[in-house]
Amino acid sequence: QVQFVESGGDLVQPGGSLRLSCVASGNIFGLLHLGWFRTPPGEHHTLVARISPVGLADYDDSVKGRFTISRDNTKNTVYLQMNNLKPEDTAVYHCHLYTDSWEKYTDWGQGTQVTVSS
Repeated sequence: QVQFVESGGDLVQPGGSLRLSCVASGNIFGLLHLGWFRTPPGEHHTLVARISPVGLADYDDSVKGRFTISRDNTKNTVYLQMNNLKPEDTAVYHCHLYTDSWEKYTDWGQGTQVTVSS
């Protein structure tokens, strides 16, 4: 089973930027479809961005043009560059495999907290 460790969250002012990182275990990282997900306070997980093994990316409309997902298969790491952050981006951010059944996942890791506030 692949495990993920997220980092890079912080308190940032509106309009600021952060880069989140997520390191995965195992030796099949390069074959995995991956996603960044977030859980705003009191809400369920939502999909923010996903990336294919060869780097094709897709984004939720709320972050298009502001967030960029990328991956380094040599480092087993997936990134989320977040620019022009807004208060509504405040959430715990997780990375995980991307599959059609992601909404049924129960094995979320610790995640990393992003707080956007002045």
